[in-house]
Amino acid sequence: MNCALMDSLVTESPLILGSGSPRRKRILAGLGLEFVIDVPDADETALDDETPVEHVRRLAWLKAATVAGRYDEGTIIAADTIVVLDGELLGKPRDPEHAIEMLTMLRGRWHEVYTGVAAMRCSDGASAGGVEGTDVFIRFLEEGEIAAYVAGGEPLDKAGAYAIQDCGAALVEQVRGCFYNVVGLPVVRLCDVLKQLDCLNHTS
Repeated sequence: MNCALMDSLVTESPLILGSGSPRRKRILAGLGLEFVIDVPDADETALDDETPVEHVRRLAWLKAATVAGRYDEGTIIAADTIVVLDGELLGKPRDPEHAIEMLTMLRGRWHEVYTGVAAMRCSDGASAGGVEGTDVFIRFLEEGEIAAYVAGGEPLDKAGAYAIQDCGAALVEQVRGCFYNVVGLPVVRLCDVLKQLDCLNHTS
């Protein structure tokens, strides 16, 4: 499927997704865009005194710059997503026990999801970025429900130990803000970033 709306935003080929996330790949493919994938090797360790917004903004830029250094032309898209509870960053769980611990902390409470998005034009180094935030409420989960969800394996490679677009949808009671941000790539924010980069074709 071709999406003329999105094609008008990306004027330099190739479009390169600087991410190994299958969720981001699925979102871009769903928009009808043609792209290649180049996974950046970036240290995602948070810096001391770095806020969640600063963290995702920095990592999105870092990932985009890392991939852009490999190309002479094209547009790089990179992103970083984190889950935050009471100011604490919740990354991917280390093991099933850690996933259970995370979900136990999140149940019956609101938390925040932040995604930093960066786009970089390889031909001249021009770049733009932004950060999207979404509030998510996880319903109160019984211990057996948490154990069953973790046993299925889905949480083990997800920030915050859940996937809102898959089986984890049964955990989420409310969302305030962009759904796709929680999946890992806020589409409207991405469009805004591409416009900031002046990738928009202007027609009369």
